[in-house]
Amino acid sequence: MASARSTKKFLFETLEILIFAFILSWGLRSTVVAAVNVPSGSMLPTIQLQDRLVVDKLSFKLTEINRGDVIVFRPLTSVDSSGDFWIKRVIGLPGDKVEIKDGEVFINDHALTESYEMEKPNYTYGPLMIPKDSYFVLGDNRNNSLDSHYWGVLPAENVVGRALFRYWPLDHFGLLAK
Repeated sequence: MASARSTKKFLFETLEILIFAFILSWGLRSTVVAAVNVPSGSMLPTIQLQDRLVVDKLSFKLTEINRGDVIVFRPLTSVDSSGDFWIKRVIGLPGDKVEIKDGEVFINDHALTESYEMEKPNYTYGPLMIPKDSYFVLGDNRNNSLDSHYWGVLPAENVVGRALFRYWPLDHFGLLAK
């Protein structure tokens, strides 16, 4: 009889642990962190195809998004209604003037120094003043990225979080370069 009670107690405690773990996991994933898989080459060479990243969903709500941050966001529904997250680098902030010409990106009439870009852009864009609560985002693989030079500014409300570090593949584990 004691054996049956201890078995029931064990099963009940195991069920409690599993429910708690599920609730904790769901709570963390919905508010603090997310894991994303990168399906495209738009962020080459910084992020490779099929890299897996951890996204910080909390700190950008407490601190400002900065130029150079790699962010994860929900794309405009007019561009992609799949529900998948996209990832790009923040180039222009609210109030900035952005222009792309002669293979350079200009912010407020000053050329950016961008060690992370794969190649110089072979297109022109702007000038454009970025409205309040919006960002101008570009892929590091400038000529092969569906980004703000194609569809315009990204509303701040679409930002999910900052890409923090790569956890897969293991030989590339670490923080993302800014």
